Amino acid sequence: MQIFQLVGIAFVTAVAALILKGTKPELAFAVTVAGSIILLLFVFEVFKGSIAIFGDIANEAGINSSLVKILLKMVGIGYLVEFSAGILNDFGQNSVADKLIFCGKVVILVLAIPILESVLALIKQLLGYIA
Repeated sequence: MQIFQLVGIAFVTAVAALILKGTKPELAFAVTVAGSIILLLFVFEVFKGSIAIFGDIANEAGINSSLVKILLKMVGIGYLVEFSAGILNDFGQNSVADKLIFCGKVVILVLAIPILESVLALIKQLLGYIA
């Protein structure tokens, strides 16, 4: 199972970083970042196969596929920002992590505008049926 590979990579990264932290802290940082990138790439590879399923669901439900893409981008940005902020917090960069989270929220808000427009158009259409 793939989850065991993820857990294994995480533990190897953590143990290597702990071992190196006492002797070479700059190398511990590099090991942690490299391990985190490997984890992200592994998850992206796993997720890549599932993206087509979301498109199929959208087609079956009659939802515009561009809205599904926007939703997936929003979720991806949220996860990536949270993951990156966690790494920054691990290295004592709490202020930078907080600013990264704020910037991620702004980007998600901007991406949500077409979805909001779509919802408002749907409400207008539904109100047209009532009146």
